[in-house]
Amino acid sequence: MSKVIVFATPVFLLLIALEYVWSITRGRRSYRLADALTSIQLGVLSEVTGVVTRLIGITAYALVYRHLSLVESEAARSFWTSPLGWLLALVAYDFCYYWLHRAGHVVGVFWAAHVVHHQSQDYNLSTALRQTSTGPLLGWLFYLPLALAGMPPLVLGIVSLVDLLYQFWVHTEQIGRLGWFDRWFCSPSNHRVHHAVNDGYLDKNYGGILMLWDHLFGTFADEREPCVYGTRSALNSWDPLWANLEVYRALASDSWHTRRWSDKLRVWFKPPGWRPADVAQRFPRPAFDLAQVQCFDPPMSRSQRWAALWHFVALLGATSLFLWDASVRSLPHNLVWLAALSAVLWGVGAAMQGRIGWVQALMIDAAALAAASSVLGPTWLFFLTKPAVMALGLMLVWQRSRQPKQERSAAGLLLAALVGSLAGDVFLMLPGNYFVPGLVSFLLAHLCYIALFRLGVPWFPSRLALALTVLLGAVMYAVLWDSLPSALLLPVAVYVSAISLTVAQALGRAQVLGDPGARAVALGACLFMCSDTILALNKFVSPLPMASFWVLLTYFAAQILMASHALRRQP
Repeated sequence: MSKVIVFATPVFLLLIALEYVWSITRGRRSYRLADALTSIQLGVLSEVTGVVTRLIGITAYALVYRHLSLVESEAARSFWTSPLGWLLALVAYDFCYYWLHRAGHVVGVFWAAHVVHHQSQDYNLSTALRQTSTGPLLGWLFYLPLALAGMPPLVLGIVSLVDLLYQFWVHTEQIGRLGWFDRWFCSPSNHRVHHAVNDGYLDKNYGGILMLWDHLFGTFADEREPCVYGTRSALNSWDPLWANLEVYRALASDSWHTRRWSDKLRVWFKPPGWRPADVAQRFPRPAFDLAQVQCFDPPMSRSQRWAALWHFVALLGATSLFLWDASVRSLPHNLVWLAALSAVLWGVGAAMQGRIGWVQALMIDAAALAAASSVLGPTWLFFLTKPAVMALGLMLVWQRSRQPKQERSAAGLLLAALVGSLAGDVFLMLPGNYFVPGLVSFLLAHLCYIALFRLGVPWFPSRLALALTVLLGAVMYAVLWDSLPSALLLPVAVYVSAISLTVAQALGRAQVLGDPGARAVALGACLFMCSDTILALNKFVSPLPMASFWVLLTYFAAQILMASHALRRQP
């Protein structure tokens, strides 16, 4: 299925481009760049995660088909591959899809998965690609009756793909009413109704291909008034990860805060919007008012738009390469690339809405690719992206150091720390034994970090943090003692002391300043210590699975946090 999506993607993009041009010529422009890119990127995330999550449903279906099928004879099972069988299979699948789709609107936990498809406030072909990443975790339950009926897994896979691809074309405002077709088949008109939040349209028209089910079960509605799209609780974000998690978090919050144990469970299965009475009283939400709906559209400059487009093109290329061979790769391999691509997607979304700058987004790109390629290859990608992270960090700090009211001494120390880290990265990448020069480079970086974190606050203001970090460092050194070469005993002792003091000073600084930036820096320092711990255990004690990935993941997260938040403006 992944290869089919790779082949279909250029067709989808071509049709999106044609719709965009057609909408302009008709004076009914229905695209916004950030929204369209977010929708497509959510589709990308869905396909990438689906490589892993769809295994649950495939495995469950195959087990039921093999051991619990009510159809015993092979001849009866082979009926599904006859012309009549294929038609019946498609109709049966669409019937099961109707009930899954309906559950996605009337049961909280299923809505948490399905909501992704409805979050866009635009309605165009890019919206069709806006798919959930968590739906496969539970959605397979609705197709088990087909396994009991003896439908082979291959037949299920093909008709599910047909049903999915059919639904692409109905996500458009450029096609009007189609007469009798609207009555019996899913069409642009009645699917616009499905996506609308108007009172008369809510929870209508669930059919994937056929409207027959909606007529039978009383959920059909004609398009009569202009549609307002989106969800009644607006997402207001371009973050694809948050788009998938926002409703789960809301449900978990209500379940946590309600006092009644029965409500802690009911909140997951009640319709969307239902809340326990005590939670609704303590944490009220405003009632939905259609007249108050506002379009989420943070401004983007021309350079930001071009940066978003280039990121998008690169991301599509990387995703296509991943999906092409995903079915034959190991699960750990796919999980690593899933983590890397998820980080890139988060960075693009955050940059498009101005939460981070594009240099920071590029740092996240390089860090994700370096961490993944360190264990999976290709080697040239690792050697290109690893030093690029620190180089981009230097660019970020240099840019910020030129801003008004910026502390020059702090910027100088941070630049020196990043230069030391870059030198350490290069030494550790070179062929041969350059561990000691790399250790010295990182030691100098830590000394710069300690001096930076000292600015404006006392030395080690949290005695508890100092005691704990020194104790952790001592324990770490004791673990390494028997495994270290004698020549490294003193250098490693000095380095462990430096990283411990760095963390202690960062934690104390966060306690004194108490702002999110200082806490982010403290978290970065802790991650740096975690990275060094994994590196040391892997190198001197015992090899760890995918050690370089975990080392670089924590190391780059630490450097990005500190480069992004360590500088503070003078009053």
